[in-house]
Amino acid sequence: MKIYISIDMEGMPGTFNWAQEKKDRRAVQNCIFDHVKTVIEAIRQSPRDNDITEIVIADSHAAGDNLPYEITALDERVALISGGPRPYYMMPVLSADYDRVFFLGYHAGTGALHGNMDHTYSSSRIQRININGRAMNETLINAAYAGYLGIPVTLVTGDLALQQELALSDAMPWVDFVTTKEATAKFAAKNFSQTLVRRQTTAAVGMNLARPRDDFPLYRVTAPITLTIEFRCTSMADMAAIMPGVKRLDGRTVEYSHADYAVIFEAIMALVILAYSSD
Repeated sequence: MKIYISIDMEGMPGTFNWAQEKKDRRAVQNCIFDHVKTVIEAIRQSPRDNDITEIVIADSHAAGDNLPYEITALDERVALISGGPRPYYMMPVLSADYDRVFFLGYHAGTGALHGNMDHTYSSSRIQRININGRAMNETLINAAYAGYLGIPVTLVTGDLALQQELALSDAMPWVDFVTTKEATAKFAAKNFSQTLVRRQTTAAVGMNLARPRDDFPLYRVTAPITLTIEFRCTSMADMAAIMPGVKRLDGRTVEYSHADYAVIFEAIMALVILAYSSD
């Protein structure tokens, strides 16, 4: 069995705003390290530990330089993906031979009420991302790529607003979820006790691994697939519209269609990167 773990920062217990990263980056790294360490230790305690041959961790927040390499010393099966830009952004090297996917420290999508640091891929560039008419957050976008490969996302940790988004019937109500915090505003959060989150995470990992992967549905997007991105301003849409196949819908919105979700998945970051070039 191979386990794939994609980590973000905004849903990690102990974090609350982006300025925190600049003022006390070491503290943020410690929050991330502790949460990931809890998951690895829980895997090691699981009765299925001997079945697991590899644990790949994709450091997927910003530049991918948030989780120290020392995390790999916890277990020789752990490999760490760091750095960027890179293909498939938050899900690099994922392939069909993985058994299940965990998302750690994920967050609510752009515009979520009381979502701590709510955004979808880029807070400064993206107003909204829709796929086939549905508003998407990063969890759903990335889970759809895992589902495209035939792999279920079985465990998510993050803020309460994300839990509420995933509980919707057309999202991922089946997924095991550990709530790490509750936002009181975009840049303020009630972070739950480190001891409590550790205990709940350990229990969730153990129960998750005890269940066969077939217990978890795949989250998939049905082809043909239409991606719609509303940018923050018209100059960003100007640059995104340069990409072949992109249709301009209005001043800030572009559309891109394809039958292959892997192409859509890569197109999202290509369009975001083009938007960054508008400065």
